[in-house]
Amino acid sequence: MSAEGDSPCGHAEPTAVHTVPALQLAAGFRVLVMRELASGDGPSAFAVIDQALLRPPPRQIRHGLAFALAFRPQVMDWLAARLGRPGTRAGAAPAIRNPHWPRLAWHQCGRDWADGTRSTEWSADILFPDAGARAAFGLHFQTLLAGQPPA
Repeated sequence: MSAEGDSPCGHAEPTAVHTVPALQLAAGFRVLVMRELASGDGPSAFAVIDQALLRPPPRQIRHGLAFALAFRPQVMDWLAARLGRPGTRAGAAPAIRNPHWPRLAWHQCGRDWADGTRSTEWSADILFPDAGARAAFGLHFQTLLAGQPPA
C-alpha cells in the first residue's frame, strides 16, 4: 500500500489493467478501479483494472453506461460477520443503512502519460467511520490492498 499523497497508479502504460497497491487514506483506502482514456472528439474508452475487493463496474445498461461500486461477495461476507448487516428495515419503513459499514465514493484524478495520452484515473474510496474497523479490514485484506493476487 502507498501512503496518502502518493499516486495510486503504479502502471507504466495507459492501457495496463493489472492490480496496483491501494492508497492508504486517513479513514480508509483508495483502490484504482478503472481508467478513462480520452479520445479527442469521440467517446472515451475505459480500461477496467483487475482487483479483488470490488466488483468490476457493470457498464452496460439499457440506456447507456453505469459505473456502480459494489464489494465482491467475500468482502461482503467479512464485513457482515464483523459489522452486522449492511442495513435494516422495520416494517414498511425505508431501509436504514448500518452506520458502521464503510462508504464507497468515487475519486477521479487526471493523468498525463509520457506518450502524450491523457486519462482520468477513477478510484473507489473505501471510507470507514471507525478506526478499529478500518484497521481490521486493512489487516485482513492486506494482500489484496497491496496489489497482490488472492491466495
